[in-house]
Amino acid sequence: MADTVLERRRDSGEAGSPVVATSSPSPAKTPSRSLGTPGPGPSGDTSNATASRTERRTQSFADLEAIVEALHLRAQTLIDKINQKRSNDQTLMEEFKNSLTLKVEVLCKSLEEKMHEQFEQNTMHLQAKVQELTDVMQRISHLQEELRHVCKTLTTVYEDLGLQPEMS
Repeated sequence: MADTVLERRRDSGEAGSPVVATSSPSPAKTPSRSLGTPGPGPSGDTSNATASRTERRTQSFADLEAIVEALHLRAQTLIDKINQKRSNDQTLMEEFKNSLTLKVEVLCKSLEEKMHEQFEQNTMHLQAKVQELTDVMQRISHLQEELRHVCKTLTTVYEDLGLQPEMS
C-alpha cells in the first residue's frame, strides 16, 4: 500500500514531495559517483547539496513513517470495526437464541396442554368402552347362568320322561 502511494507521488511529480524508491533500485537509476570524488563546483556547494539530500531523506523517511502510521491506524480501525461487528453478531445470536428458546417453550407448553386434553378425551372414551365391555361381559355371564339353568331343566325334563338327552 505504501509502495503504491509513493509510486503515485513519484509519477505525478508533486512539487516538494520526495521521491523514495519502493524496492531495490535498479543499476541504471543509481548514480555512478564514488563517495571519495567530489562533484563539480566548489566544496561549499557540495556540503549544501549533501545537507539538502540529507534533509530530503529525512523528509522522505518522515513521510514514509507518516504513511506507515496512517496505514497502521487504518488497519487498527478496520480491526476494531470487525471486532465490533463480531460483538454485535454475538449479541444478535444470543437474542435470537433467547427468543427461539422462549418460543419453543411456549410451543412445548401448548403441545403438552393439547396432549393432556387428548389424553382426557381418550380416557373418557376408553372408560365408556370399558364400561360397555363390562356391561356386555355381565350380560354374557348372566346369559351363561341362564343357559346352565335351562340345560339343567332340560336334563331334568328328559330324565323325567325317561329319554336319553342327545349330546352333540
